Amino acid sequence: MSEVSLFLPDERALGELARRLAARLASPALVCLGGDLGAGKTAFVRAFLRGLGFEGPVRSPTYTLVESYSLDGLTVHHLDLYRLCEPEELEFLGFRDLMADPALVFIEWAEKGEGWLGEPDLDLSLVPEAAGRRLVVTPFSPTGERWVREIEKWIT
Repeated sequence: MSEVSLFLPDERALGELARRLAARLASPALVCLGGDLGAGKTAFVRAFLRGLGFEGPVRSPTYTLVESYSLDGLTVHHLDLYRLCEPEELEFLGFRDLMADPALVFIEWAEKGEGWLGEPDLDLSLVPEAAGRRLVVTPFSPTGERWVREIEKWIT
């Protein structure tokens, strides 16, 4: 299966897609979120969590590096590696422990952890386009392919 590309005209469309995916998908999965600052990576995770029924605050992990959310039978970890100087710092974050759980893990700025993260199930890249953004979705596993099939339903 190959990548899928989809134009999202605004943050509402991004949120709607994230909520739809949350209603259909579960863990474990490792999802890398790419895009420039302000592209909508955290907005995607926030909407995804809302789609899972999480009602509490959803903070950007820019300064905490890791934010974790426990829902009924599901744990979601949201990491932002932007401030990492070396990939080895993932060891200090307890990354192995996070991945040992059957959790759903979203990672922003995954390239900062290159060599330590392993292959993701899915890569979601947000690229500015016109007044909105383009979402490019690339699967790397059967789990990622399931996500792509759900996204294809969105665009057909």
